[in-house]
Amino acid sequence: MIIRAAGPGDATQIAAIWNAVIRDTLATFTTVEKSDADLREMIATRAGAFWVAETEDIAGFITYGPFRAGPGYAATVEHTILLDPGAQGQGIGTRLMQTATQAAAEQGHHVMVAGISSANPGAVIFHERMGFVLTGQMPQVGRKNDQWLDLILMQKTLSPD
Repeated sequence: MIIRAAGPGDATQIAAIWNAVIRDTLATFTTVEKSDADLREMIATRAGAFWVAETEDIAGFITYGPFRAGPGYAATVEHTILLDPGAQGQGIGTRLMQTATQAAAEQGHHVMVAGISSANPGAVIFHERMGFVLTGQMPQVGRKNDQWLDLILMQKTLSPD
């Protein structure tokens, strides 16, 4: 397995992973699937902040972008990390997260945020293992498939200053 920068040719495989999560789970609150064009644009605009784990195919990806608008939040980013179900439990998520947090720190970002659905307790455990701490829970702010979902917020400080 290698971790490498995502390229436009990866859009279709990334979309397949992301859209399965959108369609089939409560791990994300969105119901709007990602097109190849959406992902090519995201990859282009997030140079240095979008990686894939490649085995024979794309096994997973991580990307980050602004947490909120406005200059006061410029040093804080929020990430998305998703794996193909068959790739879970093999250390791929760990390697992707290590790559992203190191790059974000080197780019001068101070904090990385994780917004996690309460329907995805495995993500909370993963983030705890990666050094993220629980900073809040917003009850019933998400709704999908006629279910109210809590948003769990976790963060990791990337630089000491």
